[in-house]
Amino acid sequence: MSNPVVTQQPGAGGYGTNVQTGVWSTGLCSCCSDFLICALGCFCPTALSCYTAHKYGENCCLGCVPGGIAAMRTHMRLTYGIEGTICNDALMTTFCGLCEVCRMAREIRIRNGEISL
Repeated sequence: MSNPVVTQQPGAGGYGTNVQTGVWSTGLCSCCSDFLICALGCFCPTALSCYTAHKYGENCCLGCVPGGIAAMRTHMRLTYGIEGTICNDALMTTFCGLCEVCRMAREIRIRNGEISL
């Protein structure tokens, strides 16, 4: 029995089998596209962070841990093949945190077929 021969080394830049050429389904300030998420974000942002983490398959406490939203955004971006960088993830969640959590929640709902554009 022979061993398989590696003829091509794995390339850098990709995550799994996804090619990073995608974009977010909604804009950062597209709150009106999902009123439920917008209302939850305005009235109880902690609950929205927990909801987003839970819907993404993570522990709901991830939304309350420092850096948890940035880590989840990075993983979500890589999983869904959305262009970006870790630095951008950190900046977006630091300076536009609530809007970014709303966008992440909308992205999950859109990709799960719960809402459509």
